[in-house]
Amino acid sequence: MLKIKTLISAVLLMVVCGFASEVGVVNFTSCIMESKYGKNEQGQLESVKQQWSSVLEQTEKELKEVAGKLEDQTYLEGLSPDAESQLKTKYKTLSEDMSKYQNQLYQVLNQANYIFIQKMVNYITKAAEEIASSKKLTMVVNKEMCFYNKSDLDVTKQVIGVMDKNFEKDKKLSEAKPEDKKVANKTAPAKETVKAAPKPASNTASSKVAENKAPVPAKTVPSAKK
Repeated sequence: MLKIKTLISAVLLMVVCGFASEVGVVNFTSCIMESKYGKNEQGQLESVKQQWSSVLEQTEKELKEVAGKLEDQTYLEGLSPDAESQLKTKYKTLSEDMSKYQNQLYQVLNQANYIFIQKMVNYITKAAEEIASSKKLTMVVNKEMCFYNKSDLDVTKQVIGVMDKNFEKDKKLSEAKPEDKKVANKTAPAKETVKAAPKPASNTASSKVAENKAPVPAKTVPSAKK
């Protein structure tokens, strides 16, 4: 598989060399890190991550507190058999919750990152097409596919500029009144909704990504009674 990819890259580079004056090069990473689209998407990913991290930290804190009580013989002696049983049940439930949330967070972040990259590819492709048209370029390639390129072939800044312009258009469209959107939709692209992570579920490890909402994990655990 690696040999095939290498061969494809080599052929592509030979083709590119034949059209060197008609080729543009884009730094994909810079487009993600510096564009308004990229910063906005990264901010939403970070928000999702922080909410899940908060749940994990709270669960871990409770788990340590319950574990401390179970290890405190003096404390256990002051509990009734029923209260001690409830405390052990709470520890088991918290342990299961901790493992469940860790697995769900891993899956949610993987899914969110995949969606993020796909959206950025679409944004960059659209902007690159506009630059290629204005500069009469035959193709625009990812800089990571090039071993070397002249600096005057780099159109990253121009692509980011178009991306930012499109971002502002999408932002205005999303803020427009319902009656204005019908008119705006004829001249501006519809804003792609941002998809975030699902809420943790007790019986399912993953679910479809909910639109525009970060997860609000919730859990219920039995409380110990003296």
